[in-house]
Amino acid sequence: MMTEAQLDAYRVAGTTVRVVRDALEANDVIGIVVAWDERDVLIRRPNRRVVKVSRSYRIQPADEPRLDPLA
Repeated sequence: MMTEAQLDAYRVAGTTVRVVRDALEANDVIGIVVAWDERDVLIRRPNRRVVKVSRSYRIQPADEPRLDPLA
């Protein structure tokens, strides 16, 4: 799970992140961190829609190579 400090650093810097939800890369959510609470994170996608995802998913910068969620 991401810490408050990590999420805040992504939000302040405007870093584009990738939320890896399962083994299929097509199901990843890519966007910027907007807000969060103890369970969820709001991600604004490039088409300006907001997606609410669980903080238990792997969140990483989008420019880094995709990490396997099963590893």
